[in-house]
Amino acid sequence: MTPTDKVRPIEILLVEDNPGDVRLTVEALREGKVRNRLSVVMDGEEAVAFLRRQGQYAEAPRPDLILLDLNLPRKDGREVLAEIKADAQLRMIPVVVLTTSKAEQDILMSYHLHANCYITKPVDLDQFIVAVKSIEDFWLTVVTLPRI
Repeated sequence: MTPTDKVRPIEILLVEDNPGDVRLTVEALREGKVRNRLSVVMDGEEAVAFLRRQGQYAEAPRPDLILLDLNLPRKDGREVLAEIKADAQLRMIPVVVLTTSKAEQDILMSYHLHANCYITKPVDLDQFIVAVKSIEDFWLTVVTLPRI
């Protein structure tokens, strides 16, 4: 690891259409102990354009971690997950499914599509913040992420 790697912030892409959940996630990550830079897109088509650096996202940073909601407008999270994991340039990026769905079929489908983990968003505000901080603690401090 070079000295530059130590100071480089972790790039996180949040794919979330609920402004309230975006605000909570931003707040939870802001209080964290790991320096990160969060990019937010509001639907599945924007997520794919961001990841492929198309159009307005031509200069987008390559995320080290993706937080993906399943229930998105225009292109749902399952489709986005399938595209990410089918793309040789994107498949190494860990994808955390962060969604309200507790449906067994969504959980199974997400893992079938190679999600790295599946977290159901708590409805309680404090528990939501705890969940996001847990994601940060695990994925940004415990796990060694690939530098793509």
